[in-house]
Amino acid sequence: MPKLPIPMSSPDLTDTERQAVANVLETPILSMGQYVKDFEQAFCDRTGAKHAIAVNSGTAALHLCVRAAGIGDGDLVITTPFSFVASSNVMLFENATPVFVDIDPRTGNIDPELVKDAVGNIGRYLPRKGANRDAKIKAILPVDVFGQPADMDPIKEIARENDLVVIEDSCEALGAEYKGQPAGMLGDFGVFAFYPNKQITTGEGGLIITDHEENADYMRALRNQGRAPGDTWLTHTHLGYNYRLDEMSAALGVVQMSRLDELLDKREQVAGWYEARLSEIQDVEIQFIEKFTTRMSWFVYVVRFDATIDRDALAQKLIARGVPVRPYFAPIHLQPYMVSKFGYQPGDFPITEDLGNRGLALPFSGVMSEALVEQVSQTIAEALLEK
Repeated sequence: MPKLPIPMSSPDLTDTERQAVANVLETPILSMGQYVKDFEQAFCDRTGAKHAIAVNSGTAALHLCVRAAGIGDGDLVITTPFSFVASSNVMLFENATPVFVDIDPRTGNIDPELVKDAVGNIGRYLPRKGANRDAKIKAILPVDVFGQPADMDPIKEIARENDLVVIEDSCEALGAEYKGQPAGMLGDFGVFAFYPNKQITTGEGGLIITDHEENADYMRALRNQGRAPGDTWLTHTHLGYNYRLDEMSAALGVVQMSRLDELLDKREQVAGWYEARLSEIQDVEIQFIEKFTTRMSWFVYVVRFDATIDRDALAQKLIARGVPVRPYFAPIHLQPYMVSKFGYQPGDFPITEDLGNRGLALPFSGVMSEALVEQVSQTIAEALLEK
């Protein structure tokens, strides 16, 4: 039987989404219209948040949270080096310093015990250079990695005891639940993103949820060139940005949100197919799900290989056989600009580096067939048997 082509990921779109976008194009309102409001309301309805602010990327959403939290020049924010770079970059945009702590080796999420230790002994966690050693910790930014919430209860307790803001990066975890609570609602701010490989897509886009009315109003102003309520078109109360989400993207998002449970169920089914096949292959470690994760929201399907396996050589074998794979994640602290600015070195965060060295993201989406999962799994098994 001939092998089928395997995409790395595919959005799950129907004619309803296509028609919604077409409907916008029949109107003169392509920005700042009703679809953005409807998209925001869908998130409030889903999560119970009082406010939702739609923007044009997850990075923009995180940046606005940093601004609303008052994080600025020299401030310290405790976060994870095992993430997409945006979760740290948004601090650098404001000349603040991300202070990394290592992660749970099972989940890849930030380790709450290390967060606690860092709050009490911050000097031990500061980078070798580039940080103000007299600066104060302003916030904690945990990341819900691969669709699984971080262990947020101890993080929230640490934040309460030390008067710290919590920005929950749920860009990979829309629909996930922690002890029955929606991801994104576990801190002062929650952030989602809608790139085409996410649980829902708007093409590009992001969104913030919060219960803080004043912060919500401020972030709405910042996304629209700093125009506060009551400002005229050419009046700008704040220094702002063009972070608006357009109406076509929002219309797509409204339909996708109406299908969210369906989309999550389909992704869970594909993850189950992978688990059944890959758990039988020696030297392959599948995703660990914590007991407190009452709903996993599968974003990517990442496996880890035994440390004796040359991950990069294996990846090349898989790619040569038509199976696209990608390392996931490359540690943030070893990105060239982070090394240059802060002096990080290999070995600084050994668990992050170990998972980064052993992990591969496999082809994954809600529209992936069982036959393709079988093909990927069989190819991995065959490649591992080669010497």
